[in-house]
Amino acid sequence: MQNLKRFIFTSAVFFLFWLAYTSSLELSEVLAGLLISLLLSSFTYQSFSRENTEHNILSRLISFSKYLPVFIWEMIKANFDVAKRVINPSLPINPGIVEIKTNLKSRQAKLLLANSITLTPGTLTIDIIGDRLYIHWIDVKTNDPAEQQKIISEKFEKLLEGVF
Repeated sequence: MQNLKRFIFTSAVFFLFWLAYTSSLELSEVLAGLLISLLLSSFTYQSFSRENTEHNILSRLISFSKYLPVFIWEMIKANFDVAKRVINPSLPINPGIVEIKTNLKSRQAKLLLANSITLTPGTLTIDIIGDRLYIHWIDVKTNDPAEQQKIISEKFEKLLEGVF
C-alpha cells in the first residue's frame, strides 16, 4: 500500500511538471503527459519519494536549497585561496592525502559529497571506500582527523543528510 502511495505521488509530480512545461490542456498532450508520467514513475518512485515522511520531496528540496548557497560560498572562498597561492608562490603549501570518515549512508549522498569536495579548489577526492573518502588536499592544515573532517566536509555533510 505504501509503495502505491509513493507511485501515485511521484506520478502526480511528474504530471504537474508536464502540464507546466507544455502549458497545454489539449487532450492528446494531457494523455501523452499522463502516460509518460506513469512510465517514468514506474522506474523512479522508489528513489524519488521516501517511505519516511520526514524525508519527503519537499523537505529534501528545502535541504538542497540550503546546501547550494553554502557550496557556492565555499567554492568562491577556495578559488580565492588557490588563486592567492598561484599569484604568490612564496605562500606555503603542504600537500597531502587525508582520510575523511562520512556518516552519509547512500551512495548518491557520498557521491555528491565527493563531488562537492572535488569542485572546491584545493581538494580532490581520490576514492571512496565504504564510509571513507580519500582526499588530496593542497594545504593540509592539521593532522587531527576530526579537524580535517570539520574543515573539508562537515559543512557539506550536515546539509546533505537532509537531501538524502
